[in-house]
Amino acid sequence: MIRFENLTKSFMVNGRRKIVIDDLNLTLPTGRSLALLGRNGAGKSTLMNIIAGNMRPDHGRIVTDGTISWPVGFGGSFHPELTGAQNTRFLARVYGVDTDELIAFVRDFAALGQHFFMPVRTYSSGMKSRLTFGLSMGIRFDLYLVDEVTAAGDAAFRAKSKAVFEARMAEAGAIMVNHNLGELRDYCQEAIILEHGRLQYFADIDEAIEVHKRNMGT
Repeated sequence: MIRFENLTKSFMVNGRRKIVIDDLNLTLPTGRSLALLGRNGAGKSTLMNIIAGNMRPDHGRIVTDGTISWPVGFGGSFHPELTGAQNTRFLARVYGVDTDELIAFVRDFAALGQHFFMPVRTYSSGMKSRLTFGLSMGIRFDLYLVDEVTAAGDAAFRAKSKAVFEARMAEAGAIMVNHNLGELRDYCQEAIILEHGRLQYFADIDEAIEVHKRNMGT
């Protein structure tokens, strides 16, 4: 379960305050894979970072009874001077999981070869995505926050990503951002739309996508 209580977030833009999350009150269902839809600049990444605890709201709070991952596509999860292996070891200690098991899983899954033992600052964006997705899938969470990362890599890696993600979703929930609406349909059955600072829940992702397209003027 995740519940938003009077959640508000704003930023100063060109000397004026822009509200991106506006007094949000909503409870999301447990154990569901939800697509997060919204136009560019609607505040999707802001909401994901608030849920993850990486950003503080202006007002209100988020209440949850489970563990939540960091945003999977967020490269800031890593220390750039540490290697992929060292970052993995560090996060294993932070989340209290077996270090050797996590390193073995991530090394095999991300398939970075010797780059796994090189500083993350030398990684391409795709390599960072493979590392962060492998780490997130290697640690069991009740709710996964996923941002575009399943598109990283070749067809074989995407198929592997989808298989492991579906296995995790059998036991957990997710909130996923992806500009590929077809891919969202593959992963999610339900959706939430962020529009003008408000969040609307849809039990049917196809209905949500149609509303999203109308919002976008397409």
